[in-house]
Amino acid sequence: MPRRNSVPWNAIISCHGVHGNGDKALKLFREMLDEGVKPDHITFVSLLSACSHSGLVNEGQWCFHMMQEECGIKPHLKHYGCMVDLFGRAGELEMAYNFIINMPIRPDSSVWGALLGACRIHGNIELGAYASDKLFELDSKNVGYYVLMSNMYANVGKWKGVEKVRSLARDRGLKKTPGWSTIEVNNKVEVFYTGNQTHPKCEEIYIELRILTAKMKTLGYVPDYSFVLQDVEDDEKEHILSSHSERLAIAYAIISTPPKSPIRIFKNLRVCGDCHNATKFISRITEREIIVRDSNRFHHFKDGICSCGDYW
Repeated sequence: MPRRNSVPWNAIISCHGVHGNGDKALKLFREMLDEGVKPDHITFVSLLSACSHSGLVNEGQWCFHMMQEECGIKPHLKHYGCMVDLFGRAGELEMAYNFIINMPIRPDSSVWGALLGACRIHGNIELGAYASDKLFELDSKNVGYYVLMSNMYANVGKWKGVEKVRSLARDRGLKKTPGWSTIEVNNKVEVFYTGNQTHPKCEEIYIELRILTAKMKTLGYVPDYSFVLQDVEDDEKEHILSSHSERLAIAYAIISTPPKSPIRIFKNLRVCGDCHNATKFISRITEREIIVRDSNRFHHFKDGICSCGDYW
């Protein structure tokens, strides 16, 4: 490139971050410094996010320190949010909470949201409830926070807590964003909603899902009912899991595209743990690479393994 500045470096560092390549992002950062390119505040947002998605806690702390001490960049709320996310994803919830309490500026919804997301991942309901109360004060119209807290209660069977949060959302006129996944086949974009029964190939899709599920179970797959957020019987829970939007899209791709060809899916919400596990099995059974872009990052499934290392 004729002009050397931070913009292209920031872009490629950020891209490696959303693909879970934290080590490569750090390597690029060092190359950037070696070329004499000065990092800016966006560089460090990209770096901290990359470290967060790869579980590189020590490296993230080093970046946060370097940003201030060596580069003279004062942290913005986005940097603080990334640090909370970094600690929280790694299970260091107390460290994340203390980090928030000691912030020199008032935390916003992105900071408390990072803590709530981490509490959901690690099942800390008490701290999650505290974070959600802060979020309901700061951003009472964001339905995602209500959904997160409701899901946390549902995961441990606290249905009274589920109803309390859902009732609060209803009273405020909020509706949950439906989960959907898209896939492009033969230059046509197909959209699947969870539990979709209206697609022209609906019957073929569900037959394929039943075949896949049977094969998965012979390889050791066990449905994780903790990701079903309704109080129903186990057989209904298994049906709900198998009809998640990304699984419908994957089954459609399998019956609609050549064998062993890659499958690329976009999902509007975070991939649930059971679908993530199931997709690993499906990639192994079908000998396909399955690339899923969810609301957080890219997942590359191949030969029964995901690029995220089950850390997302």
